[in-house]
Amino acid sequence: MSSNSSSGNCTDPDMGFQTSLYATTYIIIFIPGLLANSAALWVLCRFISKKNKAIIFMINLSVADLAHVLSLPLRVYYYINHVWPFGSLLCQFCFYLKYLNMYTSICFLTCISIQRYLFLLYPFKAKNWKSRYDIAISAAVWIFVGAACSPVLILRSSTPSNNTITCFADLKIKQMTMATSITLVTVAELSGFVIPLVIIAYCTWKMRQSLQESEVPLQQRNEKEKALRMILMCAAVFFICFTPYHINFPLFMMVKQNVITNCSILRSTLHFHPVSLCLASLNCCLDPILYYFMTSEFQKKLLQCSDFALRSCLMDKESDSSFQDHSDDFETQKHFTHFKCWSVRRFWPNKYMEAPPTEPERLSLQYPF
Repeated sequence: MSSNSSSGNCTDPDMGFQTSLYATTYIIIFIPGLLANSAALWVLCRFISKKNKAIIFMINLSVADLAHVLSLPLRVYYYINHVWPFGSLLCQFCFYLKYLNMYTSICFLTCISIQRYLFLLYPFKAKNWKSRYDIAISAAVWIFVGAACSPVLILRSSTPSNNTITCFADLKIKQMTMATSITLVTVAELSGFVIPLVIIAYCTWKMRQSLQESEVPLQQRNEKEKALRMILMCAAVFFICFTPYHINFPLFMMVKQNVITNCSILRSTLHFHPVSLCLASLNCCLDPILYYFMTSEFQKKLLQCSDFALRSCLMDKESDSSFQDHSDDFETQKHFTHFKCWSVRRFWPNKYMEAPPTEPERLSLQYPF
């Protein structure tokens, strides 16, 4: 699969490596991402109070990750077989989920950072905060991001080639006017990268500043340290997964719109684009680390659930084993008691003493016990 772009006198760079890169990355991400996000969603929804610690935002972040993870097998199928037999509608939907996951994750990581910062620096406001506010904010994020990502469906076209439908990396980018291209890139970079980056950096700086205050009670200091660790984890996920893509994205659009004609920059940009997209998908595995290591209540509940499940499994095995042992003992006792009954009748001479009034069957059943 080669790039569908040609700029100036530069030949299209060989992009054959991207199919192996995408397939390998998605295979590695799928199982850990599916298990970790499913477990996280189960624990967050069922066992943890929704009233504090940005739990609602974590639930939505987990849903966004899980939606993208569930589409990965289809991506792997395409990159291995180079054929898409599932129709253009499903192709467009899976392609859309990729960007929906990216930008909802950015928004919810930003919301987590803001809430952890505000709740600890202004604890009286946290007491009056209702979980329905978080639900309303989450709904607004889904609506806004869902609408903002819709141009992805318009800009990419799935055109049949040799009676087969291309998908994902092979979708052609429609040519746009310079004004449209600049507007698209500016809105995406500002709302999806620059503003969240500034907010997360500001929250991190203010939390560090508050910890440097000398007159901070020990309990409050511990809470602030936990909040700072969570914000730092949000920042780490943001930088690792989303910064490379958004640094490369303006260059990639300029290459596709034939604005950049320098061969070296063109090749570097196109080669780095699939790497940045793979890093963006890595957040599906990194976000559950945020829930587990940064939320003590999540750790406690997950360990309790794991312990309960393990005990239930062991109890089931013990009950089955005990039932089998009792069955074997019962069979043994039947033969043993029959023998004892026969022995009592034969070797209990009446001329020496009378036999007990107990019936033989009852005697034989009582004796082994």
